[in-house]
Amino acid sequence: VVLSGSELVGLQPEHWDIICSYSEVVFARTTPEQKLLIVQELRSRDNYVAVTGDGVNDSPALKAAHIGVAMGGGSEVAKEAADMVLLDNNFSSILVAIENGRLVFENLKKVVLYLMPAGSFSEFVPMFLNMVLGVPLPLSVIFMIVICMLTDVWASISLMYESPESDIMFRAPRNPKKEHLVNLKFFGQAYGFIGILESLFAHIIFFVYMYWYGGFTPKDLFLAFDKWTLGGFGGKDQDTLNNLLNTGESIFFLSLVILQWGNMFATRTRRLSVFQQNPFWGPTRNLRLLIAIPFTLGITFIFCYIGWFNNIFGTANIPVAFFFIPLPFALVILCLDEIRKLVVRLRPTGLLARIACQVKQKRALSFRYGMVQGFPLIFPGPSSADQRRYRRQWRGVSALEQWMVPAPVPPGWGLEALSPQQGSPSGSPWS
Repeated sequence: VVLSGSELVGLQPEHWDIICSYSEVVFARTTPEQKLLIVQELRSRDNYVAVTGDGVNDSPALKAAHIGVAMGGGSEVAKEAADMVLLDNNFSSILVAIENGRLVFENLKKVVLYLMPAGSFSEFVPMFLNMVLGVPLPLSVIFMIVICMLTDVWASISLMYESPESDIMFRAPRNPKKEHLVNLKFFGQAYGFIGILESLFAHIIFFVYMYWYGGFTPKDLFLAFDKWTLGGFGGKDQDTLNNLLNTGESIFFLSLVILQWGNMFATRTRRLSVFQQNPFWGPTRNLRLLIAIPFTLGITFIFCYIGWFNNIFGTANIPVAFFFIPLPFALVILCLDEIRKLVVRLRPTGLLARIACQVKQKRALSFRYGMVQGFPLIFPGPSSADQRRYRRQWRGVSALEQWMVPAPVPPGWGLEALSPQQGSPSGSPWS
């Protein structure tokens, strides 16, 4: 929609409601007061406004906007009123800044989503089962600290170096009042999806070890409570039970470390497949993530295979087979998340996309329709369905054709198509 400064005089709030509903609005020949008015009207309707300018007359609007952008060669007054100054006087720098800002926000989400399943939820579940259902604690306190302070550190830092996803600039702007860094939907994905999978798989591997090496079934371990520490449980002495549990704790820790590898590759992208965001080569390469694998394995070897750590922290050597058992489970986490992303891409407005806190893409629309003899036609009254039908009639019609052909006004809209002779001298329906 195109409006000149003279057409802004006398507009009522309902007129501004319709103007602000358009995706593309052009205001021409406006005064400093009108520029300020435009910013205030847009802000009052929960729009987030950026204003560019270089002169003294632009200063009120620059100051009133959410972010004012001044030119490097502009006046000092405009630079003082602005929040950002383009030193190179290049508007494309704004796009680069927006992309980098979105990238930082997305990468922060990826880091939090990577840390939460193993760093909190998968540590809470073993303690809960131990206190409520009497299962011997499969994860010691020292291993909880190691996960939070050592094994998860390198991968989380590496995720901050991720390249932007190819669709990052096609997404609708984020609403800071509703779309926070962490919200309930985010907790649902971190805990209700990845967290549950990691906890379940780690406990399965722990129970497998206890059955293979101790002969204890899950039924034997549930409701054990203090029987495990009193000795004689299952016909075994206390030293044997302690060694069995120490090894089980080390295996549970190793399982979480390997399961986090699958989580690491799954959280690299929010919508795109891991094959679309290749970590090994190309523009999206991130070799820092690959270093996380030997880094976490090295920490595991230090705490589980050095005698001093075994004696001080109660850790134990891990059977070789249990270095390979968690790998298929890590792959399952990655595959399930790939399926989730595929569903989100195919149905961006579906239930799964809303639950997963995904951002919908916004198509770029050109509002060249809805013109009366070349002048903007804006009035309250029609329903949204009528507006959509009317706009479809004018989709793809050039500006010249709109000027030459009178625009039909659907019945009941309250106004008839005005020609320059029928309307005011300027031909504007607002005059």
